Amino acid sequence: MELRRHRNPARAPAEKAYLKSDLEFLGVGLPAMREAVRAIKRQHGGLDRGRLVALVRILWKTPVFERRMMAVLLLEAFEPLLRPVDIALLERLIRQSKTWAFVDELAIVITGPLVERSPELRRVLDRWAHDDDFWVRRSAMLALLRPLRRGRGDFRRFGRYADRMLEEREFFIRKSIGWVLRETGKPRPEMVYAWLLPRAARASGVTVREAVKYLSSAQRAAVLAAHQSAKHPGRASGRGPR
Repeated sequence: MELRRHRNPARAPAEKAYLKSDLEFLGVGLPAMREAVRAIKRQHGGLDRGRLVALVRILWKTPVFERRMMAVLLLEAFEPLLRPVDIALLERLIRQSKTWAFVDELAIVITGPLVERSPELRRVLDRWAHDDDFWVRRSAMLALLRPLRRGRGDFRRFGRYADRMLEEREFFIRKSIGWVLRETGKPRPEMVYAWLLPRAARASGVTVREAVKYLSSAQRAAVLAAHQSAKHPGRASGRGPR
């Protein structure tokens, strides 16, 4: 296979350690994998949904990072072929991913556009947001990211998910809440500020530091003060230790 030709055993251990993964690594870089996907598009531009899903299943079955990444990249490249029924496949892949390297792509650039085309799938995201698997919960939020980044999207739904997860200790949940708030804050800082300020005392430092990046200086100061007041109550009342 094309991946074997580009393998670099010298870089494989570092990548495996970085992602803390149990998968085998060939040491193939992402540019080479994307080029392989472009070659498939050139040679099989008429790839239909059935063959796409079959190829993805074959690639994913082998516990090799690059093969699974190729499956994700193929789903991205041919995403318009997917139908609402394919949400079950995407959920299975997310559950088996166990790393942000797969989960974030599956959620943002594959599940997200599918949900935009098929709004009835929002009820699936509602279920994901209550799932026991934090990668599935993270995916529920990240699937809403792209339209929010464009100044559109369902911020109310995201806010409902995030409010429920705001006090979780899992880093990847805290980071994803801050990430979506940060990107939403580019086109709509007032909306993010109005949502975040009354919740700042409950939010983690990771979430807040991400979320305030595109707020005005005054908004940022207000959120940070509210966040710090929960950590240092004496400061909020004007009384320090005596």
